[in-house]
Amino acid sequence: MDQAQRPEFEAFVQDVEPRLRRALIAAYGFERGREATADALSWSWENWGRIGRVQNKVAYLFRVGQSSMRRRKVAVSFVRNDYAEPWIEPALGAALAALSERQRIAVVLILGFDWTMREVAELTGIRVTTVQSHLERGLRSLRSSMEVPDHA
Repeated sequence: MDQAQRPEFEAFVQDVEPRLRRALIAAYGFERGREATADALSWSWENWGRIGRVQNKVAYLFRVGQSSMRRRKVAVSFVRNDYAEPWIEPALGAALAALSERQRIAVVLILGFDWTMREVAELTGIRVTTVQSHLERGLRSLRSSMEVPDHA
């Protein structure tokens, strides 16, 4: 990439990075999600000519980030040590980590970041009805593991 393209790339990062980071954190936890985001954005810098032709850039880079994490198998962690006061229910991190990756992505992105089921479906490459199933199963599992009564 030449210097003339740098402002275009910086605008691209401003636009894409927040959603990409949230999706990868939902999949891999805080540290690994940030690492996967950095890997995906680094890849986009190195392959700037290719990324311009991609229609759904966040979904494409999500898969790039997933690929970078496959090489490094580490448990998912939602523990944040930088706060004295918990900003969420302390048991939630372990409960989220126990979900399947797709359940966790659906729960975190839809309920935590207000994504639509369609947006999650486009990100993951699965049908909206499948996203809904993952969301429902994930919530059922969270309620069970955290001993929250079901109000349905």
